[in-house]
Amino acid sequence: MRIVFYILSFFFLSSGFAQEKKLVTVHKAMELMGTRFDITVVSGNEDLGYINIEEATAEILRIENMISAWNPDSETSLINKNAGIKPVKVSMELYMLIERAKQISEITDGAFDISFASMDNIWKFDGSMKEMPSPEDIRESIKNVGYEKIILNPIERTVYLSQKGMKISFGAIGKGYAADKAKEFLVSKQVLGGIINAAGDLTTWGTKATGEKWLIGIANPLSEEKIFSWLPVVESSVATSGNSEKYVTFDGVKYSHILDPRTGYPSTGINSVSVFAKSAELCDALATAVYIMGKEDGLALINQLGVTEVILIDADNKVYKSSGILLSEEPK
Repeated sequence: MRIVFYILSFFFLSSGFAQEKKLVTVHKAMELMGTRFDITVVSGNEDLGYINIEEATAEILRIENMISAWNPDSETSLINKNAGIKPVKVSMELYMLIERAKQISEITDGAFDISFASMDNIWKFDGSMKEMPSPEDIRESIKNVGYEKIILNPIERTVYLSQKGMKISFGAIGKGYAADKAKEFLVSKQVLGGIINAAGDLTTWGTKATGEKWLIGIANPLSEEKIFSWLPVVESSVATSGNSEKYVTFDGVKYSHILDPRTGYPSTGINSVSVFAKSAELCDALATAVYIMGKEDGLALINQLGVTEVILIDADNKVYKSSGILLSEEPK
């Protein structure tokens, strides 16, 4: 079970008028980066709003072309093709994204690691798996995992994967980064407010056309149809990692698609993690890391960082939260 985001229904209306300014709310859903993106903007008129959304979409597609491991012509694919062979010179943008990813790996003791991609041939969560991978196969898969094996040269601006068979992927940080960049673009265009929701990686700015704050609803873990708390998201971001969508079940045990890159096995003990911070990129990465780290270590990390908050639901559907989260009421 995951935390469900409920944006108040009236922000999807095609026209909503503030008391003094006539503002409209424009929304469009589309498939980008292999997932659903919902982009909502507050604009002076509907036509301009749709133009802004198309421009934000172009920015997301630009980022996808840079970080996609499925695009053979991307910078990321070039890095992977040269694993164990030679360093690859990359754009400053990609270099800095990888550098930040390594920093998150360090503070999470490797629970977050973009080199986890070499495990993708072991676990399949598309319905094709019929049995557990063997312990030998799992041990073999993690030989090529390890953020410390990603060698960065700041002078040459190169990235080198030091072992053949290594691969990097931005599946646990890329959507958040794309949401941040699209938001940054729209803010630069003086778009007054909006929400970018990348399949649960969500970032906001400004207010609704009515001047009210954007709100998210936290679903009761015992019933996703019921809300037990509303939280404002002001110039901020949220990302959720959970086990409700992709998993396999063997011998009555549910195995999440979120793999611990240090062991090669799916993480257990947590149903859902939602992280709140300024940056959607950071939320995206930390939601994955906290899910893998578990309740005690994950909460301790978030409380130490000071710039992030978390709501965590364990396997028994019990809710935990970091020190800065104030819920309006407890689950019923």
